[in-house]
Amino acid sequence: MEYLYERIAYLRGLAEGMKIDASSDNGKLMVNVLEVLSDFADAINELNDAQVEMDEYVEALDEDLSSVEDELYGEDEDEDFEDEEDYDYIEVECPHCHEYVYLDEELLENGENVVCPNCHEAIEYELDYDCEGGCSCGHDHE
Repeated sequence: MEYLYERIAYLRGLAEGMKIDASSDNGKLMVNVLEVLSDFADAINELNDAQVEMDEYVEALDEDLSSVEDELYGEDEDEDFEDEEDYDYIEVECPHCHEYVYLDEELLENGENVVCPNCHEAIEYELDYDCEGGCSCGHDHE
């Protein structure tokens, strides 16, 4: 931000070189404009300093939050979702909005009411147990 101060100093030098009379109407205007420009430069400089400080603070918060996430969820939380075989879910088309919804099979086995996250309408779904000890999706249910 030093360039702003340099440019204001240059303008003041031009005004002095032009021998502008500070008591004349034009001179008063020019002197006040230069003072306002100087005030703007000060304000911009303060805002810049505050922004740098805020950036450092947010970065520190982000690092702290990352540490807390690592502590709570483990080093890489995305690893859990890479192996989809660990999860028993059923893909169901919502009868209202026709979007596909993935429902937790355990939720359905417990008879929980399911609401579509897209249209917020109730989805009625019954598990189809066709075979002994298993359902039509091939998972064992006991």
